[in-house]
Amino acid sequence: MVVNKRFYTVILSAIVLAGFVATSLIGYFVAKDSLTERLEQEMLPLTSDNIYSEIQRDLLQPLLISSLMANDVFVFDWVNDGEQDASKMTSYLAQIQKKYNTITAFFVSDSSLNYYHPTGVIKRVSRSNPDDSWYFTAKDSPHPYVINIDRDTADHKRLSIFVNYRIEDKSGKFIGVIGVGLSLQTVVELIENYQKRYGREIYFVNRQGEVMLQSSHYHSELHLQNKSGLDKAFLKVLTSPSASFSFKANNGSMLYLNSRLVPEFDWYLIVEQVNDPSSERIETAFMINLAVALVISAIVLFLAHVAVRGYHDKLETMATQDKLTGVTSRQVFEFYFKQAVARRKRRDEALSLVLIDIDLFKQVNDTYGHEAGDRVLSRVAQLIKSHVREEDVVCRWGGEEFLLLLSGCNMQHARDITELIRSAVAGLQFHFSNQVVHITVSAGVAEMHNDETLGQVVERADHHLYAAKRAGRNCIRPDTDEA
Repeated sequence: MVVNKRFYTVILSAIVLAGFVATSLIGYFVAKDSLTERLEQEMLPLTSDNIYSEIQRDLLQPLLISSLMANDVFVFDWVNDGEQDASKMTSYLAQIQKKYNTITAFFVSDSSLNYYHPTGVIKRVSRSNPDDSWYFTAKDSPHPYVINIDRDTADHKRLSIFVNYRIEDKSGKFIGVIGVGLSLQTVVELIENYQKRYGREIYFVNRQGEVMLQSSHYHSELHLQNKSGLDKAFLKVLTSPSASFSFKANNGSMLYLNSRLVPEFDWYLIVEQVNDPSSERIETAFMINLAVALVISAIVLFLAHVAVRGYHDKLETMATQDKLTGVTSRQVFEFYFKQAVARRKRRDEALSLVLIDIDLFKQVNDTYGHEAGDRVLSRVAQLIKSHVREEDVVCRWGGEEFLLLLSGCNMQHARDITELIRSAVAGLQFHFSNQVVHITVSAGVAEMHNDETLGQVVERADHHLYAAKRAGRNCIRPDTDEA
């Protein structure tokens, strides 16, 4: 027997050591693959999402301003009066520009086609003029506004973001387009902030692949097709609303790229990372983990050998089930409770305990004998087990008390289950000494709070159980009820 134990210990040690080494190797390769995948599928898209969200946030104020202008009574009245005094409109636009600190404010009347600006009437728009296509796009749009990036009509050197808001009267007749402009410098500053924070190259390209916007810290090629190695993925970037992939550049370095279409600009936001900065750290961590795993495995196996030898007899004699009822014994309930608590924290789920007591059980024993009492205990235990899930734990807590451990059950759910059990027990019939005997149960329900111990939860459940007893038995009392 001693030889067999030593043999099995050696075999177990070899298996555990081999397992640690294999786990470290697998973990190394999985970590490399998962980090690459995480960089490609999570980190770069997250950077892209954050930039896109902040761009949308920066557009909210101009949208709100343009919406207020499109519903301003002054605009309706001035247009209805025939646009007689242009200075009133230009003064109004100048006040908007000054009050909200926009780079421009404008109004184009559909009646006169005049382009009003804080500096005056700049021009008349025309469908034949390509520079005025933005106005007719907004006019024909089914949406209340159109956002576009274009050169300012008042300053052709300045590229700006414009919110073109449609104006309609009460009858739905189109009156014109009004709105404000936002400087692209805001987006540039946002790009530079993210590049400093993450060390990634960020830029915008149009649908032809031309780089339209980038920070001053990075200088990418003027066209995606000219970027080393990206020529093969060029069509993939510009034909998908979003894409994430990696490829090897001509210089041998790995390039990770995420693209996302920004519909407000009709540009693609590109987030680019050259090489995986975590590769060397993974290799170093692998060697350290391997060494630590070997040492820990040796220590764990030695302690396990000592513990198993010292507690072998105790483990063999430990009863895991109650002999009479077949449910879990009280000696091992704490083990199941700790497992349930760990699972609760990992899954962020509820955990409830129910303490059930057979009413007037002593009278059954005194009147019909202990054999009758044993039959009642066994039948009630079987009924309780039939009303809970396989992963729930039913424990014989005391003489006629049963403790239920319900994982993933909040107070209401635990109360419903307990009510079904109470009702089912009340419907049981026992035949003792030619008499029909009915049994009832009382129960207390407690949902576990953070950092509570088993004793504390059981104490609360016990408190509610006695409240049910005082209420006349054959009922349940949960935490929500006053004792």
